[in-house]
Amino acid sequence: MTGKLDYQWHLRQVMATRGMFSTTDITPLLAERGIELSSSQVYRLVVERPERLSLKILMALLDILDCTMDDLIEPVAVAGTTLKRKAVGSDVGVGSLRPKRARIAPVDE
Repeated sequence: MTGKLDYQWHLRQVMATRGMFSTTDITPLLAERGIELSSSQVYRLVVERPERLSLKILMALLDILDCTMDDLIEPVAVAGTTLKRKAVGSDVGVGSLRPKRARIAPVDE
């Protein structure tokens, strides 16, 4: 299994390759597609890495910029967080949770 994934947001770079150098350049194009965002929301969308993004906004950005999700979002592995797979039935880490073996004592008559 691979390590944890993170991502890089490339909206600003993609906009620049399309000749859009101001965050306000994209506001009317979003409005044409029914997305009304405040100027501060658009600024954060362009300049910062969004933690949450609606699919409607993402699809509008892809349409406006005529690009793919690979152009906007680049997955990157977080350094030093490699996870290891455990074998099925592995007893590693079970510790005291394992049941104790029952002992059968002879019955005295």
